[in-house]
Amino acid sequence: MSAMAETGSTHYRQELTAHPRALARIRRIIRAHLRHWGLGSLTETAVLCAHELLANVDKHTDSPRCVLTLERRPGGVRVVVRDTSARLPVLREPDWVAESGRGMALLESMADSWGAAPAPGGKDVWCEIRAEPGAGGG
Repeated sequence: MSAMAETGSTHYRQELTAHPRALARIRRIIRAHLRHWGLGSLTETAVLCAHELLANVDKHTDSPRCVLTLERRPGGVRVVVRDTSARLPVLREPDWVAESGRGMALLESMADSWGAAPAPGGKDVWCEIRAEPGAGGG
């Protein structure tokens, strides 16, 4: 894993392999950055969204290599995962009795917005989580 962050920075970028065994460490890193940025109230939602985006890399692409970027935004955070697949995710009606296939519906329900766009060598899948107006960053 390779990571870049600067003191006082509003961005965090990490190249990683999105294997299930690596996700616990990534969740801790995300929590630490959001607390540092004063966005503690968004932590659990951001962690769940990032976990889903990273799990999709492992499940739905040919390579588990990806880049995670956290961007502090006014009133929130943007989570971006760049992978090596050009296939864009599609939101489908989930089969609630199936073992998988609910990830994008989960993301849709948790994030304030999300999307995907072609990127050099693959695609970016992103989501934004915003604090409620007047909520403390805790």
